[in-house]
Amino acid sequence: MPKVIGGLLLISVYSALTFYLGWGVKQWLVAMGWFRYPVLFWLLLYIVAFSIIIGRLHESLRFFSVISNYWMFIFEYGLLLCLVAQLIIWLTPFKNVQIIGSIAVAVLLVLGIIGSYLAYSPVVRHLEIAVAKKDSELHSMRAVVASDFHLGVLSHKRHLQRFVSLANEAQPDIVLIAGDIVDDDPKWFVQEGMADVMKQLRATYGTYGILGNHEYYGKKIPEFIREMENANVKILLDETIRIENAFILTGQEDRTNKERKPLEDLKSTDNLPWLVMNHTPDDLLTPSKMGVDLHMSGHTHKGQLWPNQFITARVFELDYGYKLKEHMHTLVSSGYGFWGPPMRIGSRSELWVVDIKFQ
Repeated sequence: MPKVIGGLLLISVYSALTFYLGWGVKQWLVAMGWFRYPVLFWLLLYIVAFSIIIGRLHESLRFFSVISNYWMFIFEYGLLLCLVAQLIIWLTPFKNVQIIGSIAVAVLLVLGIIGSYLAYSPVVRHLEIAVAKKDSELHSMRAVVASDFHLGVLSHKRHLQRFVSLANEAQPDIVLIAGDIVDDDPKWFVQEGMADVMKQLRATYGTYGILGNHEYYGKKIPEFIREMENANVKILLDETIRIENAFILTGQEDRTNKERKPLEDLKSTDNLPWLVMNHTPDDLLTPSKMGVDLHMSGHTHKGQLWPNQFITARVFELDYGYKLKEHMHTLVSSGYGFWGPPMRIGSRSELWVVDIKFQ
């Protein structure tokens, strides 16, 4: 019963906010002389607002899922711009709804263009770290680190091809993908033949990945793992492997799996540099105390859309970038893809090239 009440409350608040946004748009349309058919206007608005639910009802309604992704962007920035416009009208001498509303719409369009560019034009970020050599035969190595591809309808095959090209240009020793590789369901990965693109990755020690929360949301993990194997990506499921006499690599299950093993159970007895991937950077204290040399995560997207990064910064000890915690190097990526809107404001699609020197 509490869940039902909470769900109804959430829907009520969301519906009210949608009404407020619709009311603001209506005022502008009336001022422009474009408002017609009020019943149709409100009907279409709420169909779009709940398209995220409609799109999940049946495969034939998949188009509504695409609409919902763009709606999420319009909803967040539309509310912010609507509020700013109302404050200007109420608190300043400027009362021209037509002009103020037109400026707000223009700003929304410009943000959409900028956000799309930042989402689909990934950058390569570089990091150099030094770790204890221990018994490693290596003097140095290069890793390409990425996360949160959310491969699917909008984070598509061409976007993945950009990653492969940028990664191969770096000539890495290993490629590490820290979860949320597909957007819930791997069916689009299969249908678009993305495995053929992923196979093009070239690294001395291969490509390794872990599960994120969205792989669990899709509830097709066995199928996902098979497709990754077909793409030459080894998924580590609470596993620790020794890669030659070079280093130890651990891939943790996502915290969505309540039965995942504690990191203590995954520690190797080999005296080699220890690299760990954990999709969500929810606990940096444990690995730092256990002697992990490099800890890699994603999940946060750095908020993806401003000002959401202020929330992620409060939730996580490190929500983005690099931090040296005691003797552990910690890296959290904002992600190569995106979730929901194919836009980024205040963040950018990225991959990291990490050069590790063993001392």
